[in-house]
Amino acid sequence: MIDADFDARVHLAIHPVDFRMAFDSLAAITQTVLKLDPLSGHLFVFHNKKRDRVKILYWQYNGFCLWYKRLEAGKYRFPKLDQETMSISREELGFLLQGIDISKIKRLPAFQPVRVY
Repeated sequence: MIDADFDARVHLAIHPVDFRMAFDSLAAITQTVLKLDPLSGHLFVFHNKKRDRVKILYWQYNGFCLWYKRLEAGKYRFPKLDQETMSISREELGFLLQGIDISKIKRLPAFQPVRVY
């Protein structure tokens, strides 16, 4: 899929962008609107107004990479928030790209081992 660093974070842009934008314009939005560093190696996920297309921008070694996906049916389920961006896990990105509504995913509580003395 996407060849990014294992520890790369995923930043989801909440508001849609004009999908005529390419590398430089999306990097500028990342820096000015999202207030994040586009050269950080993290993944920056953008969607169009119809929510049927996704672009993922990331920096790899010596240049930007742009990954694009278009759904043939249905829409991506992006969370509705007042902020510009939110961080999600790589697993949640995988769910999102499959069309799963990540705001409805509920995780089980973390296991807390019982200490026996």
